[in-house]
Amino acid sequence: MTSLRAALPASQDFAPLRVAFPTNRDFAPLRVAFPINRDFAPLRVAFAGTPEFAAVALKAIHAAGHAVPLVLTQPDRPAGRGMKLSPSPVKQLALDLGVAVAQPRSLRPDGKFPDEAEAGRVALDAARPDVLVVAAYGLILPQWVLDLPRLGCLNIHGSMLPRWRGAAPIHRAIEAGDAETGITIMQMDAGLDTGDMLLAEREAIAFDDTTALLHDRLAALGGRMIVQALAGAAAGALRPVKQPEAGVTYAHKIAKAEAAIAWTLPADVIERRVRAFDPFPGATFQAAGETVKLWRSQVERLDVAAAPGTVIAVDGQQLVVACGDGALALLDVQRPGGKRGPVAQWLQAQPLRRGAVLG
Repeated sequence: MTSLRAALPASQDFAPLRVAFPTNRDFAPLRVAFPINRDFAPLRVAFAGTPEFAAVALKAIHAAGHAVPLVLTQPDRPAGRGMKLSPSPVKQLALDLGVAVAQPRSLRPDGKFPDEAEAGRVALDAARPDVLVVAAYGLILPQWVLDLPRLGCLNIHGSMLPRWRGAAPIHRAIEAGDAETGITIMQMDAGLDTGDMLLAEREAIAFDDTTALLHDRLAALGGRMIVQALAGAAAGALRPVKQPEAGVTYAHKIAKAEAAIAWTLPADVIERRVRAFDPFPGATFQAAGETVKLWRSQVERLDVAAAPGTVIAVDGQQLVVACGDGALALLDVQRPGGKRGPVAQWLQAQPLRRGAVLG
């Protein structure tokens, strides 16, 4: 385990920031002092991101006084019951802030949309960014984008790298039963989340955390950390640390097919997946010909002889189902077209008896 220290002149204008970098699954402390005043010149920060996680960071960057000449985000998508085209949270915020927005479907000149890639190049060239901040953008950045800003491209990643590289680090950390995760600010390179680490800070995962709850805490943490990283970049204080080769895992994108509960799995695995898939895609099971979403559950430490999926207990507040190992109490569910609520409400409309089998 290595310990690094970046020394800056002592001054009341600098506040100590405690940062931890992973070497394997251990963490070596690094203390870095970044300016917290406005004596440094604000940077020109182009931004690339799409969902709410990224919008939190964009708002923090703008509030810190940096110039944001351009925002890149995914094209508008159909959403809601009417499936009307809707802007991404990042686009909506950018418009509210009066920031120019570009929405190319690709930035690769040799890809399917070369005209849009060229338009993106023109927009980025005109923006003259010192740095490009990337957060859950959804497009792979070609080398020309990585090379364009003088300070390169900084990524806000929702894990303690190198654990959970990839598209769904928050979901996979909960699903795996990790005790903690965090945010890593990374200097981007051509690989998939393989760049040098600039800042990292851990966040504990509570026993009842859902992806929605953990997402919001990590988004706020990412917003604070990217402002600190930009201050460090402006002061020339960032000290890149290479990611260790040990401990690499990949957070593959969540597929809708993963939503279906396999009752043959251990109860604690199912319970974690219920929380990991909240709000998307939502864990589901079959009962009386309906696909029901399970939003909250509790592991019951029981010796169960019944086949997985069998209802072994029903009372006014919960429904207990046999699993491959142990049992799971279903607490909050949602019928098709309905709202999530206590299982007792569902049982009033759909009575189930002991011995019924859920799919």
